[in-house]
Amino acid sequence: MEHYLDNSATTMTCPEAAEAALRAMTDLYGNPSSTYKKGREAKKLLDECRADVACALGAAAEEVVFTSCGTESDNWAIIRGAQSRRHSGRHIISSLVEHDAVRESLDYLEHEGFEVTRLRPDAAGVISADSVIGALRPDTVLVTLMMVNNETGAVTDIAEIAGQLKKAGYTGLFHTDAVQAFKKIPFKADKLGADLISISGHKIHAVKGVGALYIRSGVKLPPYILGGHQESGRRAGTEAMPAIAAFAAACRQDPQIDRIASLKAYLSERLSAAVPEIRMLDTAAPHILSISMPGWRSEVLMNFLEERGVYVSKSSACRQGRRSHVLEAIGMAPAAIDGALRIGLSRFNTREDIDALAEGLSGARMLAHSR
Repeated sequence: MEHYLDNSATTMTCPEAAEAALRAMTDLYGNPSSTYKKGREAKKLLDECRADVACALGAAAEEVVFTSCGTESDNWAIIRGAQSRRHSGRHIISSLVEHDAVRESLDYLEHEGFEVTRLRPDAAGVISADSVIGALRPDTVLVTLMMVNNETGAVTDIAEIAGQLKKAGYTGLFHTDAVQAFKKIPFKADKLGADLISISGHKIHAVKGVGALYIRSGVKLPPYILGGHQESGRRAGTEAMPAIAAFAAACRQDPQIDRIASLKAYLSERLSAAVPEIRMLDTAAPHILSISMPGWRSEVLMNFLEERGVYVSKSSACRQGRRSHVLEAIGMAPAAIDGALRIGLSRFNTREDIDALAEGLSGARMLAHSR
């Protein structure tokens, strides 16, 4: 039996999203830019999907632009956002615990002459509003901070930071990578205070290959992909209608966050009982738990669990085997990092999945002690 517990890397496509994608491929398959009937049908579907995603995000439909993924949304917001404000300054504020999509964008901008202040989080992985305001300068043109960390589940209070930035008279752009937050913790774009918000489809049971960028009304963000005039001239390229339809369908589903949070609580209890020496990061996200078994190698544990049909990861899938920069930034000891695992829950997980994980880790522990 399979026990998939790596939902922070990707989620299983839900039946509603798969059905919506199939309909877009086999029935409403026209190009939304075409003016004849099949094109008009596709355009109607596109408008409906945009409205559904916008509703889930708490935004106006015209503030949502479809992209290929969260990475593209991050790249676009950060690179074009900073470049569009370079006449006002070249200073950017971010953190040491961002996703590689943000980190690489910032590295690119540094090569272009921008200066980046990367804030260190507290021991729980959270970036405080005070640290952001303390780093603010007259030439700061962009602040970009992750809302929910993809490795630890640490939640940074984006609304509080936005409010403090406004009080401080900040006039630059504020972007948040909300890929792990969307449909997982409650927030509404129109109340959050961010100018730019990145989200992704495959983290909420849609298909891979679709994301969106919220661009607050009034914010002028130059296109990142050039060509045609799709997405109101903001992103060129024929819209990926099957993926967009799946994204909208996934947005319409109940994320069952209370149930997921209760599963996380059960997970903590089971692991503490099964492996007394285990270390767990207590973070606010309901769906992510970072654990560590010092003295073990993450890869060994993952292989041991995989043989028993249990799937977890050591860090972000984008890291591809490299040591977690997130756990290093929060001050975790190297031995603990080397034995770290990330567990990602979704609405399709059950207590049986958690029991299988606990039994697998307990089995690994007993095997080690018997040698």
